[in-house]
Amino acid sequence: MNILTTRAFDLPDHLSPKADPALISGDEQHFAAITATLEQTITELSDRLEAERKAPGGVGREAMDRDAEIHRLTGRLRTLRRFGLDLCLGHIVPADHSEPVYIGRLGLTDSEGRRLLLDWRSPAAEPFFAATHADPMGLASRRRYRWTNGRISDYWDEVFTADGLEGHAALDDQSAFIASLGGNRSARMRDVLATIQADQDAVIRAGSRGALVVDGGPGTGKTVVALHRAAHLLYSDPRLGHRRGGVLFVGPSRPYLSYVADVLPSLGEEGVQTCTVRDLVTEGAGAAIEADPGVARLKASADMVKAIEPAVGIYEEPPTEGMTVSTHWSDIWLSADDWAAAFQAVEPGTPHNEAREQIREELLTILMDKDDSDVSPELLRRSLLQDRELMRTLDRAWPMIEASDLVGDLWSVPAYLRKCAPWLSPDDVRTLQREDAQAWTVSDLPLLDAARQRLGDPEASVRKRRHEASVAAERARRADAIDSLLQNVVIDESEGAVGMLRGRDLQDTLIDENALPGTEPDLLAGPFAHIIVDEAQELTDAEWQMLLLRCPSRSFTIVGDRAQARHGFTESWQERLERVGLDRINVASLSINYRTPEEVMSEAEVVIRAALPDANVPSSVRSSGVPVAHGSVADLDAVLGGWLAEHADGVACVIGDPSFRATSRVRSLTPELSKGLEFDLVVLVDPETFGTGIAGAVDRYVAMTRATQRLVILTSS
Repeated sequence: MNILTTRAFDLPDHLSPKADPALISGDEQHFAAITATLEQTITELSDRLEAERKAPGGVGREAMDRDAEIHRLTGRLRTLRRFGLDLCLGHIVPADHSEPVYIGRLGLTDSEGRRLLLDWRSPAAEPFFAATHADPMGLASRRRYRWTNGRISDYWDEVFTADGLEGHAALDDQSAFIASLGGNRSARMRDVLATIQADQDAVIRAGSRGALVVDGGPGTGKTVVALHRAAHLLYSDPRLGHRRGGVLFVGPSRPYLSYVADVLPSLGEEGVQTCTVRDLVTEGAGAAIEADPGVARLKASADMVKAIEPAVGIYEEPPTEGMTVSTHWSDIWLSADDWAAAFQAVEPGTPHNEAREQIREELLTILMDKDDSDVSPELLRRSLLQDRELMRTLDRAWPMIEASDLVGDLWSVPAYLRKCAPWLSPDDVRTLQREDAQAWTVSDLPLLDAARQRLGDPEASVRKRRHEASVAAERARRADAIDSLLQNVVIDESEGAVGMLRGRDLQDTLIDENALPGTEPDLLAGPFAHIIVDEAQELTDAEWQMLLLRCPSRSFTIVGDRAQARHGFTESWQERLERVGLDRINVASLSINYRTPEEVMSEAEVVIRAALPDANVPSSVRSSGVPVAHGSVADLDAVLGGWLAEHADGVACVIGDPSFRATSRVRSLTPELSKGLEFDLVVLVDPETFGTGIAGAVDRYVAMTRATQRLVILTSS
């Protein structure tokens, strides 16, 4: 825990003018109050959490509410203990020079009701991020803190009115802030909440209805915006709470998700599901890249996903002939119309494999209604289920199907593919056939996902029966236990607690069905109330269908840069998204590059404009004074060794040399896997070998713009 009993400010010697008591004494007094309240709050939350954990678990909604409260208390405690005083981001002073308002990662109130920290997501905190000199939003001044090891190592003041200084602000704000942007990076994305800029904050606070596109070039903070927007939406929009579906965050790669893994927990949000597109399908982990571009192009179409419906429909045709069903007491005629009625009884939206149970139950109902024997319904039902021909006919007419088998058949049975995708030419059908039908590629994943969603779990009905049997067995066991307990009790069983124990309703409440054998839910199956997609320009139309399946509300935040699309992006965002099935589309553009120094950006701009003249290249806000260096591949070790010797902190990345062995501070990545990441030093090895055309230019552009301080380009020739 980082709560301090000493002064909060620990400014280095060269910033001694900022340590003037006239500038910081008010802050120190406020931090003392925060310290006392934090200690009290942590004690109270710990006691409440312990009490909740000791309380009876309950059943049903009561158990869910208890678990939710434990999760909430645990998350808040973890955040308070993780940050301590550095929960505070800074303060704002209203134009009337009333008391400063301190902005925090979480809200905090003392025992007397005094607001010590205002949650950064609240509407009242918006001026801290959004105020500009053109629109001060009612502020006289703003102060942002830089925290290092729980102490304030620097701060920046901005004054918005002529009388805003009044001896209480240090006017080195903009230059110091811009210099801070070039600070050393680490293996995880650094905390940037206190430095969110007005253009970014406007996107973070935008509403959740429809699809919001955040379009921006490298270094404009798209990823920062996406992550902070997730936290803001969960705080501000009651429609997106965890019980209503919550938020899914989709990133481009595993290295990227590892890089941003700390951001949402640092914002107090640990319930957001994060994944890559590969993670949405079981086969994704081992899927290869499609070797044939023509095959990849065909499978990228949303039309291919639509082939799944007729592919399943072939297996949902009722028998066209009737049959005699035999019981131990009589024969019953089951007509073709009866079969059709049973198939039509399936509830809309029921997955194929789960619908089979409904059909079976409807068939039994039809047959039992036709029977005129005097046998009990239980015995008649049991006898009907023993008719092997009836069960075999049902299995043939409505078989249980695995998604992998269904999709595999498309790539191995030409006639099946032609029937399910009649728009394909004979050449296309031949192109899509392959020797190993289940040698899965990334291009297969949208079809596998659509098939699994449409088919459902083939084991679901089996598990349901087992679960029902477990409940019945548990009910019988408890009834026997109650009978054994009461057998020697001489009392009127119709009265009091003993009579209640005989009641079926009370016996049922004693059984926690959720604790009986079941399956773990698929946390990525959805539906989600909102989905945020980073590097969205890379998604194919087919991959978009995977996300649309999981978000019926069509509430999306779509983050990307058309100029970073490896396979080209000639349409507008509006055209692309309308084609895949989204509507109510708004586009917000970010045009300021906070990450990449202008020395690097000027060379990167030449690379991308050679292939995409209309690329949305952002303007760098700072200069490093370090030109891009060029050299020979033979200099790689010397370049890295020299940099490591000069820099005790920071991270570097070698891009384009698969033989290079990564170390704790030097990564080795392909251009594609470097997307979304940032490093102090980037060394490109033979960038001309990255490829030709748009894909090659994009890979070079992406790799170059990962650098926050220095870029070195090494070539073999």
